[in-house]
Amino acid sequence: MEASSKFHVASAIIVALGFFFLTAAECRKPVSGTIEYSAINCRKHSALLTDFGAVGDGKTSNTKAFKAAVGHLSQLASDGGAQLIVPPGRWLTGSFNLTSHFTLFLHKDAVILGTQDESEWPHLPVLPSYGRGRDAPGGRFSSLVFGTNLTDVVITGNNGTIDGQGASWWAKFKQGHLTLTRPYMIEIMYSNQIQISNLTLVNSPSWFVHPIYSSNITIQGLTILAPVDSPNTDGIDPDSCSQTRIEDCYIVSGDDCIAVKSGWDEYGIKVGIPTEHLVIRRLTCISPDSATIALGSEMSGGIRDVRAEDITAIDTQSSVRIKTAVGRGAYVKDIYVRRMTLKTMKYVFWMTGSYGSHPDPSFDPKALPEITNINYKQVVAENVTYSARLDGVPNDPFKGICISNVTITLTEKPKKLQWNCTNVEGITSNVTPKACDLLPEKKEVVDCAFPEDRLAIEDVELVTCSASTPFFRGY
Repeated sequence: MEASSKFHVASAIIVALGFFFLTAAECRKPVSGTIEYSAINCRKHSALLTDFGAVGDGKTSNTKAFKAAVGHLSQLASDGGAQLIVPPGRWLTGSFNLTSHFTLFLHKDAVILGTQDESEWPHLPVLPSYGRGRDAPGGRFSSLVFGTNLTDVVITGNNGTIDGQGASWWAKFKQGHLTLTRPYMIEIMYSNQIQISNLTLVNSPSWFVHPIYSSNITIQGLTILAPVDSPNTDGIDPDSCSQTRIEDCYIVSGDDCIAVKSGWDEYGIKVGIPTEHLVIRRLTCISPDSATIALGSEMSGGIRDVRAEDITAIDTQSSVRIKTAVGRGAYVKDIYVRRMTLKTMKYVFWMTGSYGSHPDPSFDPKALPEITNINYKQVVAENVTYSARLDGVPNDPFKGICISNVTITLTEKPKKLQWNCTNVEGITSNVTPKACDLLPEKKEVVDCAFPEDRLAIEDVELVTCSASTPFFRGY
């Protein structure tokens, strides 16, 4: 069937396909309805995943169906683009690629399941800015949802679910059985105009959302869930990206809820693509062993102009943490954080200049990171073990740290040394408990900086899109 307006009107054919391809057909009734969602762009054409032979029983592999659907709809990119609608059901699949001018839409009762069959996860080379895999020196498995060199891509839904079924991958990692790096859930590379929104993402094999070498990215309304002891299940990792907006997300993770990155040691220095012009707002994080927002540790292409506001962390190791080391080079600078509410934290402020992991022993010991102009203000934290641990690099201090209007209430058994500071320089104002001597209290009132201008990505407005499509009940 040609992907055109026929997809909107040929209800009888679609119903027939649904009954032909799906088991227990007598349990399902066709239900017509209109889906609506907000997106950076709408599409002229629509198709159902079932039009391409998909079976939503949670057992049948639909990798070929996803690939066929995207391949077919890619032909419509120049004619207004196309949207692929994943209807109610449990759709088992391996990795599949997206295309330009394309929307992947998940119905609220749709679940995409990552297969346990490794043969359905293609192998990819290592990322140029990393030089090796994160789990093993060799290559890596392709992400469940993958795209490269794309323009205008939307991954969204009415809170539909993508389940990476990561437990088997976590076990292989812990047992040392992997020769390739685990798949991520969603990875978009070398692309522009990306939207990922209004989805529930659970149990990724490793990182959940990884835009890399890309720009003009909108990430909104994600619920990301993984066991707090699951390895490396970062929530959102903007990596060598510019003009990125992350907002209204709820993340429970076994690693950093958001990890801002730009490459690893000499490989990141060589590629030299920074992450810059990033806004993070209205984030809620739970991660007992990691950070709410981590800057690094892979930051060798540079990180600058990060704006985080209205952040809530509960039972989380630290708030906005800087992680770097000798050999990283580059910089973390012009970081602005305001209005954080923190409950049950090990550290409120944490900066690390000796984060020791390296891709190989050949890193340059003269490649020292520049950490400067770091601003935190309007922070309320309760049930805190340590107020701060701030450790710069010897002979390379972290400079320009400003912390103002902070109230920290300690746990019943706090550590005696609340502010542990080495190789840092800066000021504090109206901070309780009192900071270390390296961050002296200013007599005059200081309000740490936060930019008043707006990033271009903040002014990208979404439009309302719709499609009229039969679905099936009773999966």
